[in-house]
Amino acid sequence: MEIKRAKAAVLAASREPLIVEEIVFPDTLEPGQVLVKVLHTSICGAQINEIDAVKGPDRWLPHLLGHEASAEVVEIGPAVTTARPGDTVVLHWRPSKGIQSATPAYSWNGKKLNAGWVTTFNEYSVVSENRLTVIPADYDLKVAPLLGCAVTTAVGVINNDAKVAIGESVVIFGVGGVGLNLVQFARLVCAHPIVAVDLIDKKLEMAKTLGATHCINASTTGDLAGEIRKAVGEAGADKVVETTGAPSVIEQAYELTHADGTCVLVGVPNEKVTIYTLPIHFNKVLTGSHGGDCVPDIDIPRIIRLDDAGRVSFKELITHEFPLDGINDALELVRSGEAGRVLVTMDHA
Repeated sequence: MEIKRAKAAVLAASREPLIVEEIVFPDTLEPGQVLVKVLHTSICGAQINEIDAVKGPDRWLPHLLGHEASAEVVEIGPAVTTARPGDTVVLHWRPSKGIQSATPAYSWNGKKLNAGWVTTFNEYSVVSENRLTVIPADYDLKVAPLLGCAVTTAVGVINNDAKVAIGESVVIFGVGGVGLNLVQFARLVCAHPIVAVDLIDKKLEMAKTLGATHCINASTTGDLAGEIRKAVGEAGADKVVETTGAPSVIEQAYELTHADGTCVLVGVPNEKVTIYTLPIHFNKVLTGSHGGDCVPDIDIPRIIRLDDAGRVSFKELITHEFPLDGINDALELVRSGEAGRVLVTMDHA
């Protein structure tokens, strides 16, 4: 294989900073594997959860991270048909067209380094064919990583999980990378009203520009439920989407959902949540989201067409940019909640 060594951010221990060092690549590509040059990657809350071992002890340590990026195809393994060297691609965690390959056999400090079918916190990456989608070469490569998770998740939540219909009321708890896109796609399907709830005024201001009709700062509002009901009606909202994963917010999101409505949980809690389940036996729906059940090879081209037509906008969602060596600072910024989408750019000079 063309690349023998490259820098990557390694998670060696849970709840510890990532270690940016050179890793060793396998000698050859297996069937269905693609070697890509990572250009820009963004950081998702899922990586924070992995670092913090939210789901329990991490049995895969040490391992690589990241699941949304723009990249260029360098080399393809046997049987790959959906991409060719030189193609510009989006890397994504949801499976799509092509082969699901074996996971790559990296090493670090003379020992095995684990990785999934896609990792993006590395200068070069061996990716499964079904974790990349070819995009036009002239598409904005800094925006493209968002199509690997934040944007496609929002599309899927609106279309597939919540199934928002024209004129339905929507409440979105947490307007970060996914939440801001939920706002603009809710506007695109003519939801009304669209209520954005967050703790940070800057994010609420961004939500307003993207289509939120009501913006509520939960940290400065005495009666949050009352304010939301003023906007959507006393019976609650038709569709409520929760992105924070905070148990108390999940409980409130469920309570504020109409008896005939749907509450979608995008955020992953790290504690138990208590809800009154009787309404679920009638018409209320409570569901978790798995990336909105998006299909990248179908949804990404559609989103690009919308972007090219000026129907959606993503550039302003990227609020900060770091080099790979600064990835721990980038992660701390994401933890703070003060940023939109944070970009990590590889230095291939």
